[in-house]
Amino acid sequence: MTTSEVKPTLFSRPLPIFVFVVLAVLADQLIKIAVEAYLPLQEMVPVIPFLALYRTYNLGVAFSMLDHLDSSFIIGMRVLIVIFVLWLWRRTPKDRPFAHAGFAFIIAGAFGNIIDKLVYGHVVDYILFYTQTWSFAVFNLADSFITVGAGCVILDEILHSRRKESAK
Repeated sequence: MTTSEVKPTLFSRPLPIFVFVVLAVLADQLIKIAVEAYLPLQEMVPVIPFLALYRTYNLGVAFSMLDHLDSSFIIGMRVLIVIFVLWLWRRTPKDRPFAHAGFAFIIAGAFGNIIDKLVYGHVVDYILFYTQTWSFAVFNLADSFITVGAGCVILDEILHSRRKESAK
C-alpha cells in the first residue's frame, strides 16, 4: 500500500488536530488562571508524597534557560518551532499515528506557553516532583504536552524503523 492509499488516522487530519489543540490549550490556560488566583507564589503545597503544587514564573524556556533574552525573541522562537512542527506534520505520511499525535501535543504545549508569555510576560509553572534531598524543575501542563509529544515522535521513529527493517 502506498502512502497515498493509506487511510488517515485521527491525528493526521486537520480538524481533529485543531480541536485537540484548542481543547488542550484551553485546559492549560484554565489551570493557569486557577493557579494564579489561588496558589500562593513560591510556597510549596504538598498534594501527595513526592508531588506538590508550587507556583513560580519562568522567564526563559525549559529550565529557565535563556531567561536573559528579550521576551519577543523567545516568543518568536516558539512561533518558529510551531511553524516547523506544522511543516513536519504536513510532510509526515498519514500512516505514522504516533508522530502525528506527538506533533499535536507539541503544538498545544507551545501555544499554551506562548499565550503565557504574551499575557503575563512569563510562563506560569506549578507542578513540582521532589524528595527530601532532590527536586525536579517546576513545570506546567503545557510543558507536559511538549514532553509527551516528543516521546510520541521518538516512539514513532523507533516503530517506523523497525517496520522498515522487518519489511526488508
